[in-house]
Amino acid sequence: MRIAVNTIFLQKNNLEGYGYFVQEIFSRLAKQFPQHEFIFIFDREYDEQFIFSSNITPIIVSPKARHALSFKYWYDVKLSLALRSIKTDVLIQPYGFCSLTTNIPQLLVLHDLAFKHYPQFIPKHHLYYYKAYTKKFLAKATKIATVSEFSKNDIIQHYKTDAEKINVVYSAAKNIFIPIDISSQQKTKEKYSDGKEYFLFVGGIHPRKNLMNLLKAFSLFKKWQRSNMKLLVAGRLAWQYDDIVEKLKSYKYRDDVVLLNYLPEEELANITASAYAMLFPSLFEGFGVPVVEAMQCAVPVITSNVSSLPEIVGSAALCANPTDADAIAKQMLKLYKDESLRSKLIEEGKLQAAKFSWDKTADLMWQTITEIVADKKL
Repeated sequence: MRIAVNTIFLQKNNLEGYGYFVQEIFSRLAKQFPQHEFIFIFDREYDEQFIFSSNITPIIVSPKARHALSFKYWYDVKLSLALRSIKTDVLIQPYGFCSLTTNIPQLLVLHDLAFKHYPQFIPKHHLYYYKAYTKKFLAKATKIATVSEFSKNDIIQHYKTDAEKINVVYSAAKNIFIPIDISSQQKTKEKYSDGKEYFLFVGGIHPRKNLMNLLKAFSLFKKWQRSNMKLLVAGRLAWQYDDIVEKLKSYKYRDDVVLLNYLPEEELANITASAYAMLFPSLFEGFGVPVVEAMQCAVPVITSNVSSLPEIVGSAALCANPTDADAIAKQMLKLYKDESLRSKLIEEGKLQAAKFSWDKTADLMWQTITEIVADKKL
């Protein structure tokens, strides 16, 4: 087989959700199936670190595709033209967009429909593109993969897509997210939180991640408990971050909040494994990788009771209404005061995290790819 993969989010020193998803899956599949050729399609100069094995052939299709007009031109004109000279059996589209002009069977990976639920948090030009084309992408795709049963049902509900067309492949945490010893934890705390215990939030500083309500909850917790607990925020400054950064300047407990911005994954793994608990009160997630990373590190989790998050954490975390700062704070206090509960959640969390792995996700993706190719040959 010749398998073309859209790899435009594989960017050195700038890997995030989409990029990690592609890296983890296709580094495995390329090595696992050396008899097949993988065509990696970039929209700019690429780094050799992403050419994982000798059966990968990289090509560059310019210009860069990062805005609504460039999306349309890149996917439907430049990508389609480039693929005419490459005989491929299937085209993997991991970022929610398809080419509407190619006849190559496409596997569309649609992680979530956040734009349907929280359009106010999406840049207008992106929102227009999602609204105008998502239905067409779903119809054009030969198969669809998504990362939770919640997202599958969401797609079916909003677009009446045939359930048989959608496979749930899940996502996972990287293998470097593991428990670390107490000495290593203390070194991390000395480096980032003045040696104090800390709650950790991981995610872009973006309205959908609900950091404002988390800060309100942290204030309540500090008021009720009067502890020296810190709050570490690890994530890049994303869209609409100005308001949050400005409010932090006058935040009562600003000296106890540490903004870490984007971190190398090895450092993020250490910070996660050293946390007292992970706080992830996101308003909407198709999967929610940080909660699995925390559980895999033997760190208890407090998260939202909405979207995919209850599905992903099962009974191994405390959940709260993400719009209710008081409810989030009460779960923080509950965890802080009950060490036996914290120990129970740690043990249950390790078992829950074990249900997700990149090996399993890669296997499920491969099954979907082979289904497409088999149907093509009929």
